[in-house]
Amino acid sequence: MPNPFLSLNYEQAIESLGPEYYDRVEAARFPQQKLRFRNDKLLPVLGQNPESVKDDDFIEAFGLFESINPLLALRYHGYQFGYYNPNLGDGRGFLYGQIRGIDHVLYDLGTKGSGQTPYSRNGDGRLTLKGGVREVIAAEALFAMGVNTSRCLSLIETGESLWRGDEPSPTRSSVMVRLTRSHVRFGTFERLHYFQRPDLIEKLLVHVIENYYPELAKEKDAFSLFYAELVKRTAQLAAQWMSAGFCHGVLNTDNMSITGESFDYGPYAFISTFNPNFTAAYFDSTGRYSYGNQPDICHLNLEMLQVPLGLVIPKTELQNGLLHFESHYYETYSSLMLGKLGLEQNIKTDELVQKTRDLLLETQIGYHEFFDLLAKEFNMSWLEDSSNILENTGFPQAGIWQDWRIIYHHFLQQLPLSSRKMIKAKLVGNNPSNVPVRPLIESIWQDISEKDDWNKFNELIKSLQGRS
Repeated sequence: MPNPFLSLNYEQAIESLGPEYYDRVEAARFPQQKLRFRNDKLLPVLGQNPESVKDDDFIEAFGLFESINPLLALRYHGYQFGYYNPNLGDGRGFLYGQIRGIDHVLYDLGTKGSGQTPYSRNGDGRLTLKGGVREVIAAEALFAMGVNTSRCLSLIETGESLWRGDEPSPTRSSVMVRLTRSHVRFGTFERLHYFQRPDLIEKLLVHVIENYYPELAKEKDAFSLFYAELVKRTAQLAAQWMSAGFCHGVLNTDNMSITGESFDYGPYAFISTFNPNFTAAYFDSTGRYSYGNQPDICHLNLEMLQVPLGLVIPKTELQNGLLHFESHYYETYSSLMLGKLGLEQNIKTDELVQKTRDLLLETQIGYHEFFDLLAKEFNMSWLEDSSNILENTGFPQAGIWQDWRIIYHHFLQQLPLSSRKMIKAKLVGNNPSNVPVRPLIESIWQDISEKDDWNKFNELIKSLQGRS
């Protein structure tokens, strides 16, 4: 049987734009290829039956890189921690291919760790195995929690020893393949502004709208409508991160997708307790990309995107589009938090959401443990008396706990009878009990690094995919 990955009907969407947007590259050759993860949940999207795809098919396509596609390192710049960097671009990966899914959506297959490119900046172009494991876990966990995210199609260990300053070294190497809507970034447009090429910005905008915002393609003001929709998607993504208790860690403009999708998981973390000042990256000494600052940073990055887009879109139209960021964010965040509380999403309960945040901040109870407790402990007696809420958990019956119980009880009682029957299901559905906080990830990695034991990793992925 032919390798299904080599016979897919790939499209040259980016390639057709011309060489101003990419460089052709070759993949590195690795001493070994061990398939450590294959995402059978994604194969049907590509029109493939998982039972018909062999492990060797993944290795041939994404380890040996026996590809019929031109491999493209995409060009982009970006603001990194507030400072413009013109020396960026795909430095350890490339665009493997673009494929139209069975849902008629255009997807990118992009690699990470596949070797040096013109943008490696003296780096080795490799990805540590731990980094690959962490990215697989982040993507599957976020997807299970309803976040608009890229996902990993495969992870292959490649047999090299790497030296890193932030990991015990030597450490193992890998190549990861990511499935995402697009690898076009805010920084892709910023690079074109740097070279003062409004013609290339307009050409890229047409490409983005035709492929990722086709409903706008025939509109007279398609460019400004695109920006307004991107503002909405980005605001919703920030709200999804916040409700999920997720801190991306490095929200530079080169890590912001033009489709409003979350991707590229380096020093991320799921928060342990509700702490707006929590930072995921050890090198984020100022807290620029702290958990609580994510909505503001997304807003700022959208504002900076107006600079390149302003070469072809009236600035007043861009400014008007950004005005709605806050309303999009708070509407989505409130809705998601109500879901985590098991309530109707059309109830106006800003007071309850804020009271819940106050409770989590003051008590420093585990963020995910709190919502998991709600899901596990809920019973209908909570609607009868506020003192019954979490009564068996040992929490105080006075102070902020009692204040929160009273207001939560008030909104539970407001639910119609039909909705009351769904509270438990909503709580369970919106609050996973296996969120991969750092201690869990480190425990998984310890088994892999010391014993080459992948059982905990496989069990976690199975559990996460069982929720999605």
